[in-house]
Amino acid sequence: MSLLAVSRLRLSWAPERELSMPPPALLKRPDRLVLGPAAGQGRPDRLQCQGLKAVNKISLSSQPGEHVSFVSVFTTYSSDPAGAGKRSSDVVTVGKHFYSKEERSMAILNTFIRFIQVSMPRSDVIILTDPKSKLSINQGKASILPIEGNYSRGNLMLQRIKSYIAFLELKLEEVDCVNCARHFVFTDSDMAVVEDLGHIFTSYPNWHLALTFRNNKGQPLNSGFIAVRGARDGISKAIEFFNEVLKAYNLKYMKASRMLGDQLALAWVVKSYLSSAFGKFSRHETFTGEVNGASVLFLPCEVYNWTPPEGAGQFHGMPLDVKVVHFKGSRKRLMLEAWDFYNSTSQLSDMLCLILKSGRTKYDF
Repeated sequence: MSLLAVSRLRLSWAPERELSMPPPALLKRPDRLVLGPAAGQGRPDRLQCQGLKAVNKISLSSQPGEHVSFVSVFTTYSSDPAGAGKRSSDVVTVGKHFYSKEERSMAILNTFIRFIQVSMPRSDVIILTDPKSKLSINQGKASILPIEGNYSRGNLMLQRIKSYIAFLELKLEEVDCVNCARHFVFTDSDMAVVEDLGHIFTSYPNWHLALTFRNNKGQPLNSGFIAVRGARDGISKAIEFFNEVLKAYNLKYMKASRMLGDQLALAWVVKSYLSSAFGKFSRHETFTGEVNGASVLFLPCEVYNWTPPEGAGQFHGMPLDVKVVHFKGSRKRLMLEAWDFYNSTSQLSDMLCLILKSGRTKYDF
């Protein structure tokens, strides 16, 4: 990569160890990516990087896959009408783009859609949102579906489950034959799909819904990725499953942190019907099990919901078969930086090296 390209990305190298750190009060929010060593180097099953070049390329499918609809809940919140928040300290620069606080969440959503358009061009994106929201999208196969509910910040995770149920009930009415299939993947909008996911519907044919797991005792299931087979039986079983999760949320986890309640309820439902699954989460292997009559496919997070190394238990590099990168929490700026890098190079594997080397840096975004 040329020095010009590196300068454009505003990258700098961070030493592996720092002898001293200034007091927290003196630390400033970073205005650029700070690259460190890439985890997993020397392991043949992990992405190997020399600088920002991938030595062993991630295997990317060249064949068109199944038609999959990606579904995500997203809403906007009113900002200060007087324009507070437009201070220069609130502006984040990514490449040639400048984002105010009000623009960042929309930039993340648009980037989520763009990654899908690159990796799965046959697929469409459906955004479930508050009918009162002024959300608008002008990107290819992306559309908005308003669904009534309480989308306030404190209630958003609970509302997300309700919106999923309402959406699936609408789709169940549209299915005109038993085996007709238009599959669905329900995701967070801070994810980058970097490989075609259609294979999970063909390689593993006998399941109704799919969940992603990790070796994390407190939160073993991540609700940011849930797939549903689009046949009538798959949609029906998914509706029943989500209703179980909703019931558990209302009864047990209303006082949980606003971002954790749904994951705790999800784990509680699975454990209630299939406690043996929890003994398999440390193996990082795909398996199936039955949860209240629904056949559930369990997919490892390290492939289908991989988080840059800041995440719990994921410090062993990036698997060569990674399909989805999740920029949860403080990593959202990195998602925009990654897209800016890809947009200038068209090299997904090299972009993944950028993500891998940047994963330990937090951003106030």
